[in-house]
Amino acid sequence: MGRTTMVNFTTGDPVAVALAALAVGLFAVALVAMSTDRLTAAGMSFLAASIVIYFRERRVADPDAAE
Repeated sequence: MGRTTMVNFTTGDPVAVALAALAVGLFAVALVAMSTDRLTAAGMSFLAASIVIYFRERRVADPDAAE
């Protein structure tokens, strides 16, 4: 029989995790809006998700600047 190992997942920076979850949520909103032919709302959601990803990556790349 194979031996299983437990993996300890750490969350890291909670703000970065929250921003990633927000970006995923904004992409979901954009996809729903796009599928219901609300293209302006979809475009704004995609734009907002891109801005959130940008701010998240800046925070992850330089954590001292965020404090």
